[in-house]
Amino acid sequence: MKTKLSVMMFLQYAIWGAWLPLLWPFLNGHRGFDGDQISTMFAVGAVGAIIAPFIAGQIADRYFNTEKFLGISHLAGAAIVWFLATAESYDSFLWLSLAYSLVYSPTLPLTNSLAFHHLEDRDRDFGRVRVWGTVGWIVAGLLIGQFLYRYYTPTEAAYTEAFAQNATTAKDYAAYKISSWNAGMANAFKLSAILGVAMGLYCLSMLPKTPPMKGKEANATMEALQEVRRQPLTTLFLLAVPVSCIHQFYFVHTAGFLGTLQSKAADSINTVFGVGGGGLMTIGQISEVAVLAAIPLVAKEWSRKTLLAIGLLAYAGRMALFAYAGDSVPHVMLGIALHGLCFGCFIFVAFMIVDEETTKDVRASAQSLFNLVIIGIGIIVGSKIAGMIAARYSVDNKVTDYTGLFSWPMWAALACFVLLILFYPNGRKPAPQSSTP
Repeated sequence: MKTKLSVMMFLQYAIWGAWLPLLWPFLNGHRGFDGDQISTMFAVGAVGAIIAPFIAGQIADRYFNTEKFLGISHLAGAAIVWFLATAESYDSFLWLSLAYSLVYSPTLPLTNSLAFHHLEDRDRDFGRVRVWGTVGWIVAGLLIGQFLYRYYTPTEAAYTEAFAQNATTAKDYAAYKISSWNAGMANAFKLSAILGVAMGLYCLSMLPKTPPMKGKEANATMEALQEVRRQPLTTLFLLAVPVSCIHQFYFVHTAGFLGTLQSKAADSINTVFGVGGGGLMTIGQISEVAVLAAIPLVAKEWSRKTLLAIGLLAYAGRMALFAYAGDSVPHVMLGIALHGLCFGCFIFVAFMIVDEETTKDVRASAQSLFNLVIIGIGIIVGSKIAGMIAARYSVDNKVTDYTGLFSWPMWAALACFVLLILFYPNGRKPAPQSSTP
């Protein structure tokens, strides 16, 4: 069973990891959209996460087998994301992004709830299964990075030839490479579509049957909302909004930041990780694998509050390194590596808390509600804030002051740490019993 669930996680996150880290440089550097337009694009992409608890969670908890819902959603999503590769106008990309969000976003919490449903020991087994989602993200990121390095990195001879006739339009060689990489990023959407088809077919044919459960109320979302109103879920949900905004800074601006760094870096780094920023960002997912592997070893000994606090300090440390490391590749790589603690100790542990603090008949809806906060409200607010702050530190629509840009989420993470210490209950509360036999 764990093998089947692990493959599900691998495909689920490879689909997303193929294109998400590259979205800002692709839209800004290739399609020519400005910061406000891209912020709106990210925000629209989060709409599905807001709708998910009221549609996907309700369907999976009350009416429809989860594995069937996942299969149909991924097949539909594969068709939509394929067209994102060739959508050139802002309006067409915007509407396709909205459609894709509506079918893909609900699948994220449902893969969690399906895994929790079939695992015997949440603390012991979920990390071992979920880690394969991280592996999927790594594989997809490295594939795209290597593809761009091998097929979209122009030689100096090609650069010279391109501008031989008109020196007045010439870019420097580093800028020319970045422009070429940005154009090649369209292939990330095609890879995502291929993985989506594989995931859809896998869900329909290989995943265990996960039928809906009867609960105390017909509306599972309303029942889940009642459970969220008590501690520690209240504090966790409230903290998740600013944390998601901080998380969004990373995914919106890191690939562009790293792409600029890689255009001037030693070729040995690019040979290993590929180019465009996405491949180098997989260092974060590699560290995430180690963190997720370690969580089952400490989850029974360390309090949930301690783990969440470590995650928040890692968020602050990562942004501090990005802001103040300058062009130091080792320091930036260390900052990327802190992603493992950020995700593993806060977001991953938070999903565990949601599962153990809610009753069985509403867990899919509760997971969807938390997903609403993490990749719904948080992304919408975070994308807008990230866009506005980026404009403050940009010239000609290009970020020029990354110290100023990344210092904002650094201070925000430290503020969240203080709030956690003050308001999150100490110790570990026992999970409630299910309301159904």
